[in-house]
Amino acid sequence: MKLTIERAALLKALGHVQSVVERRNTIPILSNILLSADRDTLSFSATDLDMEIIDEGLAQIDVPGQITAPAHTLYEIVRKLPDGSDVSLNFSGDDPRLVIQTGRSRFNLPVLPAGDFPVMSNEGLSSRIAVDVNELMRLIDKTRFAISTEETRYYLNGLYLHTVNEGGETKLRAVATDGHRLALAEMPAPEGSAGLPGVIVPRKTIAEARRLLEDAGESIDLQVSPQKVRFEFGRAALTSKVIDGSFPDYMRVIPKDNAKILTLDNDLFAKAVDRVATISAEKSRSVKLAIEPGRITLTVRNMEAGQAVEEVEVDYDGEPFEIGFNARYLLDVCGQIGGPQAEFRFADPASPTLVVDPTDPGVKYVLMPLRV
Repeated sequence: MKLTIERAALLKALGHVQSVVERRNTIPILSNILLSADRDTLSFSATDLDMEIIDEGLAQIDVPGQITAPAHTLYEIVRKLPDGSDVSLNFSGDDPRLVIQTGRSRFNLPVLPAGDFPVMSNEGLSSRIAVDVNELMRLIDKTRFAISTEETRYYLNGLYLHTVNEGGETKLRAVATDGHRLALAEMPAPEGSAGLPGVIVPRKTIAEARRLLEDAGESIDLQVSPQKVRFEFGRAALTSKVIDGSFPDYMRVIPKDNAKILTLDNDLFAKAVDRVATISAEKSRSVKLAIEPGRITLTVRNMEAGQAVEEVEVDYDGEPFEIGFNARYLLDVCGQIGGPQAEFRFADPASPTLVVDPTDPGVKYVLMPLRV
């Protein structure tokens, strides 16, 4: 294999694929990237056996071929090469190393055979569905903070992507929950997506897809099967296994009749929560909210650090009551509200609270209260 490629094209493609590679691997080939040179294209593949990213860049191919090289080392080398330089990659059977050369710089990297590199099958995937990039980024950004990190309930360790039909309209919906809070965001379903199987996309896959969306055009192609999901971003593609499990019936925990409605300045409230939470106990992070007409009083008591109290003006004219929440969960939800105001809908101090963004009716958040 012998080729020349612009440093910018090489760095961009390597940046897309190398992040999949785990820093510590018990299987040596998984620490490598597969380089495939053919015609005028150099393709890059990386995998952790659960997910695979492929990208490609234009190159001058003198001798086609395939080889694998250490992912992170290759990326760091290319990242430190001069801007605007042309990089030559050369591998021959005479020297069992990949030679990287530009100007007066020359590097020799160990390689492993391309035939040992695992390739993920695309069998069984649905036909391609075009999804608006901005809408998909919105679904991910509004929900992924609520993905569980608790490995025992593995079926909550991802984002549940599925279609629903409400009022004769089909929507593509993303839901995440860790059992203490729930985030839901939806968009009009893309053409051809009705009847797609619902899939739980792993946390790591969601993070990689979100990163690749930054460099995507106006739309990407989505393919789904009960076992896999595939995102195509122009030259790049991400294929991943999905979590084998059943996502809980989340609609049962979304309140429908919470009649106590409170509207507040989201930024002011978030800053107040952040201030009083400074002295909260690290484990519970509990903040008590005393709600009454016209105001809300935030209180944190810590036997060791003392007490914090702050009042915030709100729009509320119902009966006074008290309710407690985890401060971090409150701040996470406030951080997702796009408009200046947030609307909290309460039932009673022991029931789930619904939080909505008046500027984005396609987004809902549910918070489970703490004892106060």
